[in-house]
Amino acid sequence: MRILVLGGDGYLGWPTAMHLSNRGHDVAVNDNFARRSYDEEMGVDSLVPIATLDERVAAWTEVSGRTIKSYVGDLCDAAFVHQMVGDFRPNAIVHFGEQRAAPYSMIDQAHAVYTQTNNVVGNLNVMYALADTDIDIHLVKLGTMGEYGTPNIDIEEGWFEVVHNGRKDRVLYPKRPGSFYHLSKVHDSHNIEFGCRIWGMRATDLNQGVVYGADTEQTKLDPRLATRFDYDAVFGTVLNRHVIQAVLGHPLSVYGDGSQTRGLINIVDTVECIRLACENPADRGEFRVFNQMTESKSVLEIAQTIADTFPGEATIEHVDNPRVEAEGHYYNVKHSRLEELGLKPTLLSEALIDHLFDVVERHKDRVDISAIMPTVDWRATASQLPRTASELTPTAQ
Repeated sequence: MRILVLGGDGYLGWPTAMHLSNRGHDVAVNDNFARRSYDEEMGVDSLVPIATLDERVAAWTEVSGRTIKSYVGDLCDAAFVHQMVGDFRPNAIVHFGEQRAAPYSMIDQAHAVYTQTNNVVGNLNVMYALADTDIDIHLVKLGTMGEYGTPNIDIEEGWFEVVHNGRKDRVLYPKRPGSFYHLSKVHDSHNIEFGCRIWGMRATDLNQGVVYGADTEQTKLDPRLATRFDYDAVFGTVLNRHVIQAVLGHPLSVYGDGSQTRGLINIVDTVECIRLACENPADRGEFRVFNQMTESKSVLEIAQTIADTFPGEATIEHVDNPRVEAEGHYYNVKHSRLEELGLKPTLLSEALIDHLFDVVERHKDRVDISAIMPTVDWRATASQLPRTASELTPTAQ
């Protein structure tokens, strides 16, 4: 297959591109390097040093004998997106190319507006380029489990049967996202479902849980093939943050009482899920939703697992929760469809956590400990709003 990976320079995009290439697919990647510019804006960097995209592509050819084509450009540029899709003529488009951090979207009005504009407009441009080039191109779109929120009922895989006043219908599962970022993903899902229903697109929406892990089989082949390891309070994950705190001898910071539950998935399963979705495409006109996670744990359980696994002393500290989210909530997610396609789940284990300890130990001199604690408060106030139109664009842009 010919597969175009959007956001192919990112934490998941780059390992996915190599995984697909390694399985014999003809792969191209696209990026505008916005994620690298966010590092400059936030004043932090990946714990693991990462090569440039050109260096990565060249190293992959050197190591594997396979080639990955690259397109540099912005998905918000409709003409560029049309040209790229028309030039590569993919069978499938894997769409990672969006601003992905909830805290970043909640910094202020400028970052909220940027996140929704960048994500929603970019996705619409991809949909139109796909429809204008070949309606049979399968769109594999990265969503998030955060679209659902924490409802007091079981979370189904995208669709929901409802009975109301004696009548029955099948509708998209109700969404209650917790940030402007997660809201942008909800808008994407609704737009893509519309494209499937009205245009006859074929699409798979992958509602992904929290991803952890530093390596896939391909990233381990050469240091130039390494992917990002984010740990800061804006782009990092709770598991990465706790691993670093343990290695550096700091208390593991748990937001609130820690009962907030999250779906988790290892990076090796993420790239395999993408492969399975691409190789088993949705039908024409089908909007297919997979919940891409393998297990659920509370934030406190994650911290306790890391503290118990760490070979030294590790303590847990509860801090004020900067987010507005439910604690002690019900959380039961259906996630069987990817396993039905052949996914063999990789569950969080002592060996996997030990590997992360090793990664952090090798690069601990790169940690900026001041970046770990939260600085973004979900409770925005009028004093945080911009005063002029020029202030509505984040510095990274």
